[in-house]
Amino acid sequence: EVQLVESGGGLVQPGGSLRLSCTASEFTFRGYAVSWVRQAHGKGLEWVSGINGAGSSTYYTDSVKSRITISRDNAKNTLYLEMNNLTPEDTSVYYCIAKYWGRGTQVVVAS
Repeated sequence: EVQLVESGGGLVQPGGSLRLSCTASEFTFRGYAVSWVRQAHGKGLEWVSGINGAGSSTYYTDSVKSRITISRDNAKNTLYLEMNNLTPEDTSVYYCIAKYWGRGTQVVVAS
């Protein structure tokens, strides 16, 4: 069974940092473009960032562009989302998507 598993979420103070990871079983990320999306409580899905299969091109929504870095390590079959200078508006469940969806990891930014 294919499983994508996000990790690294948690409670962080405003201005803090987190690094989210996404690993997969029975599936390899190699060659697939990947995205991170998020969903705040009571709101719709918001696309956050994407990276192409080779890792050579990255994309960000404007609200996170200067604060978030997406990356991938195909050798480790792992995706990353480095988030800095977090604000309460970043509070959401974060999902990685690569043909399949993970179950998400909760990020809460609060003092």
